[in-house]
Amino acid sequence: MSYIHFDKTQLINLNYSLDREIIRTNRSGTYTSTTIIGCNTRKYHGLLVVPQPQIDSQNHVLLSTVHETVTQRGASFNLGISKFPGNYSPRGHKYLEDFDSEPIPKLTYRVGGVVLQKELILDTNRDRVMIRYTLVEAHSPTKIKIQPFLAFRGYHNLMKANDQINKEFETVPNGVKFQLYPQYDPLFMQLSKEGEFVSNPDWFYNIEYIQERERGYEYQEDLFVPGYFEFDMVKGEQVIFSAGLTEADPSTRQNAFEKEIARRIPRNNFENCLKNSAVQFIRRRDGDTRIIAGYPWFGWWGRDTFIAAPGLTLSSGDTETFLEIMDTMARDLKGPLFPNIGSGNFTNMTSMDAPLWFFWTLQQYIVYTGDKKIIQDRYLDKLRGIIEGYKHGTEYNIHMLENGLIWGGQEGVALTWMDAITPDGPVTPRIGCPVEIQALWYNALSFFHELTGEEEYAVLAAKVRDSFDREFWSWDYGYLADVVNGEEKDWSIRLNMVFATSLPYTMLSEEKNDKILEVVKSKLLTNRGLRSLSPDDPGYKGYYFGNQISRDHAYHNGTVWAWPLGHFAEGYLKLHGKAAKVFIQKIIKGFDGVMTQYGIGTVAEIYDGDPPHRPKGSVSQAWSVAELLRMMDLVKRI
Repeated sequence: MSYIHFDKTQLINLNYSLDREIIRTNRSGTYTSTTIIGCNTRKYHGLLVVPQPQIDSQNHVLLSTVHETVTQRGASFNLGISKFPGNYSPRGHKYLEDFDSEPIPKLTYRVGGVVLQKELILDTNRDRVMIRYTLVEAHSPTKIKIQPFLAFRGYHNLMKANDQINKEFETVPNGVKFQLYPQYDPLFMQLSKEGEFVSNPDWFYNIEYIQERERGYEYQEDLFVPGYFEFDMVKGEQVIFSAGLTEADPSTRQNAFEKEIARRIPRNNFENCLKNSAVQFIRRRDGDTRIIAGYPWFGWWGRDTFIAAPGLTLSSGDTETFLEIMDTMARDLKGPLFPNIGSGNFTNMTSMDAPLWFFWTLQQYIVYTGDKKIIQDRYLDKLRGIIEGYKHGTEYNIHMLENGLIWGGQEGVALTWMDAITPDGPVTPRIGCPVEIQALWYNALSFFHELTGEEEYAVLAAKVRDSFDREFWSWDYGYLADVVNGEEKDWSIRLNMVFATSLPYTMLSEEKNDKILEVVKSKLLTNRGLRSLSPDDPGYKGYYFGNQISRDHAYHNGTVWAWPLGHFAEGYLKLHGKAAKVFIQKIIKGFDGVMTQYGIGTVAEIYDGDPPHRPKGSVSQAWSVAELLRMMDLVKRI
């Protein structure tokens, strides 16, 4: 039995199987995602979800799903499944025998004397999905029918039946080409063997996505089924159905499929699952190399990129990709600020911390490679511009105070990573001097002095250290304030103080760092990450659920985040050395169980604050995966 495996009992239990999703991406930003039984539960699910830059900066669902039918001895069995009002139809999951994820997702169906396997893979460098069908057992002539369900819509939206679609198609080798709307790329659907495409255009109405309903969004859509492919199969035969933006050569599909499998990192243990997941966040398109913050609905984010890059690339020795990402990001720098959210022509510069994380990210390159010169040669001017911009002031009132600390904030804008905003404004506005900004600022000044030897930055760093100790530390509480704004100090116990213990250059004594880490350990540490707020706080929200506003209020007020674990571990290991090794290894090992939950073979964005800490948010998050990989390296270095 492989590391990730589900049996028939688990698969036919919809309460179990519909909560488990697969996500696979390629290097061009295309992805395929659905549940382990092939029933879409989100508007973001689809077998071929691709960027369409000629339309906008978003991904678009072209091929939503396929329904297969097996016909033998005059009897037909539909293997597909979709949710309609009041029922699931056609309930093909009842024929499933097992799901295997090694090396790629594979479903096995048993219908009478027929055993049919279905494997799913993306072309690494092309916008194309391939599905391979293998007839393992058959005692009489067998016919397979494949119905494609087309959407041709942005992944944040839903399709509705309309008469504007183009129902016409062109024939191509062993298949057809459809282009439902003129602004879209055409979709080529082809078989690896000769078969028949039977045109039978029809709409399937009110297909439901239960996850969208739970999240408080519109959840019903209509999908266009243009007809079906039909072909005969004999025992032992393999046939590939491909769907992509360019025409494929049917004669090369089997070879192409095998080559793709050979490229895959095995998912045969926990660490390999993380490594496999890590490469899926890297997108190369139009000359840029970027990190997608999470799947299925995130784009690329500046802050997330800097935090995730070391674990996603350097932990596997991929220094080339790391530098490509940094070069791409360096081109996006405007003044002293990086885009917080950026996609296509749209950028949002509301990130007070992203430019300071840039320093930390480059420090990690030196930690992994020992090469300081390449950082000096490539990025020194960018680093200087950030520091000078923060000293003299930039957008959103971000500026250095007389005491050397960094202040920032503007009504209605969230500048730190705690950035949830409702119609009433930011949930955690944190206007003033946030604690992690000061820790990152001191680290940036100290690192810049290391690179240049210019003494003025060491002098300023010392000033920041003294001011930080005086303004943020409390012997009475035994920890750091979360935000200082003049005489106002927020003493909420939040995870942000952990960064003051973990960065390469830290400001506090070992005694103070020890007290901070003990508070974090006792109040915030869970087996899935750090709570964003102590359960003792009256504002604590233990569950992340409900509509957008309800979820936003919980997002940074108790919800557990996996990525700060990397900094908790680093601070703890710096303080306790080898004595902490087993403790940190136990935390890492605790994530082994998530590989078969929620996003299969990957790590979720967030978890409930209260036990059992159920996974929530995006099913696969870059910095969650990255920091677990970096934690493994931290332990190895001890």
